Amino acid sequence: MKVLLCGVGALLLGGAGFGLGWLATAGESGSTKPAFVAIFLVVGAILGAGIFPIIFLAPVERMRRYLRRLSLPQIGLATLGLTSGLIVSVLLVPALSRLPDPAGWIAPLVTAFIAGGGGLLLFAGRADELTALMSSRPKNGGNGYGSRSWSKGQRFLVDTSAIIDGRIADVSEAGFIQGSLVLPRFVLDELRHIADSPDALRRNRGRRGLEVLNRLQKESPVPIEITDRDFEDVPEVDSKLVRMASILGCPIITNDFNLNRVAEIEGVSVLNVNQLANAVKSIVLPGEEMVVRVIQEGKELGQGVGFLEDGTMVVVEGGRRRLNEEIEITVTRVLQTVAGRMIFAQPKG
Repeated sequence: MKVLLCGVGALLLGGAGFGLGWLATAGESGSTKPAFVAIFLVVGAILGAGIFPIIFLAPVERMRRYLRRLSLPQIGLATLGLTSGLIVSVLLVPALSRLPDPAGWIAPLVTAFIAGGGGLLLFAGRADELTALMSSRPKNGGNGYGSRSWSKGQRFLVDTSAIIDGRIADVSEAGFIQGSLVLPRFVLDELRHIADSPDALRRNRGRRGLEVLNRLQKESPVPIEITDRDFEDVPEVDSKLVRMASILGCPIITNDFNLNRVAEIEGVSVLNVNQLANAVKSIVLPGEEMVVRVIQEGKELGQGVGFLEDGTMVVVEGGRRRLNEEIEITVTRVLQTVAGRMIFAQPKG
């Protein structure tokens, strides 16, 4: 692009310099006239090659970056709006051309500019609403779960918390996700920002997220789409995810409780990995017997705490004196909490 602009600038201003030199030496004769004309031509070409990239390259680059952020539906709707406005202006040309000059030829041009620009701005400004309206997928329900009758080609937006958690890689490899994972560029930037944090804990979490993402790209059968689409008028990543999910008509995979609540208010479906993990845990009923290793003391006097293989906490009454031992227990009750499932038991016999 820079070379092209240099060439166009040199050609245009070089030609202008040639004409100016010819006019400036109109009364001259002899060998000095070609020399002056050549000087004007060379100076014009040099100025054109130097000025044109400066004038036009920055706006072209800004336009290129702006177009990269637009989705194909947005570009298509903007083109449709421009075309519709121009069609309206063409229909008005016979009537406007009857006006007395110079209005007879100025009015059609002004009408085409206003109608085309107005149609473009109208359709581009309402692209999000029009895309959601024309989408073949129904808008999600308002209970945080929405419609679960998704097709095999369904797309799922991925939040930073779900990537850092890592279990999404196992779920993808197990074949439970039928579709593709959509990773917005602003989520990837947030993940990189966390990985570069001066805080050691946040830095480790960010690096773990990048490792999980690398694993998804290399080993997971589920394709990953990285989109550059952004919403500059929305500062928070969670709000951007909710808006994008609403436009695309797809659910969000996350572990973030606050994002879950915001999406529920906006009517966007959410798939929470923690809820999935709790749902697939084996059901334990009071009276069942099992073996657990007591690894730490409980909050209450005499209690011991152990964990099952799936991470379920087991509180053993009277297990404090059996620390670091594997004991047989009998389940007394099961408690479901927001954090997960807890099992209360006592030593067998």
